[in-house]
Amino acid sequence: MPFYVLKMGGSLMPCSRELVRSLLALGEEGYRFLVVPGGGPMADLVRQIYSSCQLSQEGAHWMAILAMEQYAYFLADGTGATLTSVIRPPQGNSSLDILLPYQALLKDDWGLKHNWDYTSDAVAALIAAQLSAPLIKATDVDGVIMDGIVAPELPAARLLGRESCIDQGTVRLLCGRLKGMKMMVLNGSDTGRFIKALREGRAGTIIT
Repeated sequence: MPFYVLKMGGSLMPCSRELVRSLLALGEEGYRFLVVPGGGPMADLVRQIYSSCQLSQEGAHWMAILAMEQYAYFLADGTGATLTSVIRPPQGNSSLDILLPYQALLKDDWGLKHNWDYTSDAVAALIAAQLSAPLIKATDVDGVIMDGIVAPELPAARLLGRESCIDQGTVRLLCGRLKGMKMMVLNGSDTGRFIKALREGRAGTIIT
């Protein structure tokens, strides 16, 4: 039974619940998912507050994690998905759980650095490593753009210091203590195309 940790980007908010429903339907084929929500517009608001007010990075970090938790409630609403604060694969008849990351990370965040380089991407990467599971980042682009085209596969080291759809904290983790872990970046804007790419294990970008 394939099990994935899936980071649901906040950029997918308009279509995210449709994608959650499609992923739930894959449960009939044996697929299971732990969804790690992004921060979406809620995290953008935290960034604005951080820029305009005297807010520490520590305070901003936990406010951004709470923003992820707000997105989790949005993703679960009306989809039938289960919310959980426990970092584990779905249990029993559930095929897809959505993580409440604030509650989970308060117990243990595995030394995650509390600054803007380490966003929800890094949280998802650490969780995937903890569960020894493949990591998928569902976002609104087709993959990592290199030299004007989507790179089908590339080493994380090539993204060090380079702006991309992956945060720099995650890149550093993949080059360091998470070295050897694979991350797949897929466009979730078109649900049918996303499901096809997931089934075939092709399209998007694989970061190693």
